[in-house]
Amino acid sequence: MLIGLSGNLSAAQTPKKNRFYYEKRGEVVWEVPTDEKVIALTFDDGPDPEDTPQILELLKQYEAKATFFIVGNKAEAYPELVSREIAEGHELANHTYHHTYFNRSFPENKISEEISRAEEIIYKASGQKSHLFRPPGGYYNEALVQTARKAGYTVVMWSWHINTRDWATPGVSKITNTVLNNVKNGDIVLLHDWVEGKTQTVDALKQILPELKNRGYRFVTISELLTYRKLSPVKQMD
Repeated sequence: MLIGLSGNLSAAQTPKKNRFYYEKRGEVVWEVPTDEKVIALTFDDGPDPEDTPQILELLKQYEAKATFFIVGNKAEAYPELVSREIAEGHELANHTYHHTYFNRSFPENKISEEISRAEEIIYKASGQKSHLFRPPGGYYNEALVQTARKAGYTVVMWSWHINTRDWATPGVSKITNTVLNNVKNGDIVLLHDWVEGKTQTVDALKQILPELKNRGYRFVTISELLTYRKLSPVKQMD
């Protein structure tokens, strides 16, 4: 190990700030390994006046709780759906105001503005402050992670081995099989309650929800899932 005059690691030894780095520090969550049969369904990009109510009805039918990562300008247009989500026991989370992709360098004040503006709308519609944040597209960097943390948020991604790509409407069977063939305890499943065109997510959920329930899974919010976090370090992924 090379040590500079200041006692710090040399540039060559600076840790790479990838998933393993943030996961080990507990600053970003992709999944929560656990022996318990729990799973967190998450829905991005809503609320939507057509898709969101259908999803809420299915969740109610199968006694499932979920976390909705809400886009601020859509919540502003449909505050009654945000109110309904919270009234039915689901969790609200922040997905920026404009659904901004942070896939290039953004000043911290811009990131902060996107988060805080969405937060204001969510609070106005629900009376609750969100404490979970997911960057659109899953793009993250040090500035984003630290800006979100300063604002009191935990950054939440999703389980990479369950990439349904439902936003691209790949087919109901593709969405369904991706979940059912790969699910593990503590997974975070990324779905959408708004997509361009006609959703396939609703029909996929009609198969996913009863099958996972039959397998003994409980559908929990992200906050509940986080209570299962173990203190042992997460293994580095290939």
